[in-house]
Amino acid sequence: MIKQSSFLRRFLLLFLAFFVATTLLAQKFSFSKPNALNGWKLPKREVRAVWLTTIGGLDWPRSYAQNDLAASRQKQELRGILDKLQRAGINTVLFQTRVRGTVVYPSLLEPWDGCLSGVPGRSPGYDPLAFAIDECHKRGMELHAWVVTIPVGKWNALGCKTLRNKHPHLIKRIGEEGYMDPENPTTATYLANICKEISDRYDIDGLHLDYIRYPETWKINISHDAARRNITAIVRAIGEKVKANKPWVKYSCSPIGKFNDLSRFASNGWNAYTKVCQDAQGWLRDGLMDALFPMMYFQGNNFFPFAIDWAEQSYGRMVVPGLGIYFMSPNEKNWSLDIITREMQVSRQYGMGHAYFRSKFFTDNLKGIYTYAQQVFTPTLALPPALTWENSKLPSPPTDLNTSEENGNVFVSWRGGRSTNNSPYILYNVYASSSYPVDVTDGRNLIAMRYAKSSIEVSPRNAQMYFAITTMDRYGNESQPLQTRKAAGGSRSELKMLPYSDGKVLLPKSADALWGRVWVVETLQGQHVATLSSVNDKLDVRGIANGVYVLRALNNKGVGHRLGMFTKRWIRGPFD
Repeated sequence: MIKQSSFLRRFLLLFLAFFVATTLLAQKFSFSKPNALNGWKLPKREVRAVWLTTIGGLDWPRSYAQNDLAASRQKQELRGILDKLQRAGINTVLFQTRVRGTVVYPSLLEPWDGCLSGVPGRSPGYDPLAFAIDECHKRGMELHAWVVTIPVGKWNALGCKTLRNKHPHLIKRIGEEGYMDPENPTTATYLANICKEISDRYDIDGLHLDYIRYPETWKINISHDAARRNITAIVRAIGEKVKANKPWVKYSCSPIGKFNDLSRFASNGWNAYTKVCQDAQGWLRDGLMDALFPMMYFQGNNFFPFAIDWAEQSYGRMVVPGLGIYFMSPNEKNWSLDIITREMQVSRQYGMGHAYFRSKFFTDNLKGIYTYAQQVFTPTLALPPALTWENSKLPSPPTDLNTSEENGNVFVSWRGGRSTNNSPYILYNVYASSSYPVDVTDGRNLIAMRYAKSSIEVSPRNAQMYFAITTMDRYGNESQPLQTRKAAGGSRSELKMLPYSDGKVLLPKSADALWGRVWVVETLQGQHVATLSSVNDKLDVRGIANGVYVLRALNNKGVGHRLGMFTKRWIRGPFD
């Protein structure tokens, strides 16, 4: 089957993609020099995801938990990874939960994977899935349980052997590997029960399927239409089990990165629909899934036309291109950073998010990808899109918003709103701005998201700021904002707004003489953004993202002084 579309529309779309790609190719991004990307508007809602693998400890864990001390080190390692992901704007962690017929939680159905304890079948002494969920939620991030479906590992490995003993007619052998038989109806039932166990027992935000397809080495002896129906039956069975009790859980998968041949671009024999019988776009069309994370580990004409195709066939749901950042490794294809950044920009242009494969390449800052994300592409927070097709009722807003100062710190507190649907609990989003009312449509004003508490401490001290709080339910629906009536802080030594123009902050004439030439830029919550030097009473801030910041001056002894605040303004860019 070759998909057809209007020639003119396709031509224009491809021309636009080519123009964007070539324009960005000519641009050499620098983190020390300003670039045009800093002026482009950042979305308030966007999936920013990463696949965090547990198989073989590739991303985590790097050591085994065979006693309490080792388990503590293992936990701390994950905390460190999640801290780095949070600082780079990641809001979704695809956490590998079912590995190869083995799992990373205490299951009643399948044995422990050996990646945690070092011994297949042995517990690490704690529940890693529960721990990962809790740590992600503390950081305002979603955790989606990543379930590998059809492959069950080496024929004589624990996972495959256990399944063969329980269900001898369910597993097929190809070479040295075992696979669940997609043509056996029991496969759908079994996988649905695994996913139901995870969703019923754990507070996951999403359920993410991997390898939900025929193996490419499988000799398909039935029609491809029948084969696609077999895979779709598994998708439907899992979704019905998961959504029955928790309709707010985001249901997704990672299909092959090219859906099918296009009218002008061939998939070269590697596509979802024909080769491995994944009707992934049909799953969105028929409401069987909420999101797709296609594995688009390609470049150039093997990426852009197919990305546009995914966007055109999204049916109003989420499509998040998976980016093969591992190909930047010299041990792989040694891609340049520009290849990935072009793909990120085009994905955003078409309203899609992005997902990095995989976590360690990202947090290790391979060829500067982490720095690029943190400082340029995702420097501000962003909420994941809401599941409005499941439920669109807005929760009620919070009440009784108050600000106070204690020991020079600004505290913001409120009373909870409530859900108007079947969400089990609500969360809060906190916005701040130097102007009233706070614009909650501008993601730059978002300072805390998916926040579980009803109070927050905000730096800087004595800053004159306005706040707004919204309630958010588990579907991601956000209430109307509750706004502060007056600015918080400023009662004693109010921070003044410093003049800003053309990417530069004008410093007071006495500043250099009093404090030197080293300046620290901080967020409103006191997080370090940049350390800069001034020239002629001007501080060049074009290299940081747009938003409201505090400027701290440092003397030669390292003593700091909050000099004032400034707003780096947004300049409209070519994609707005």
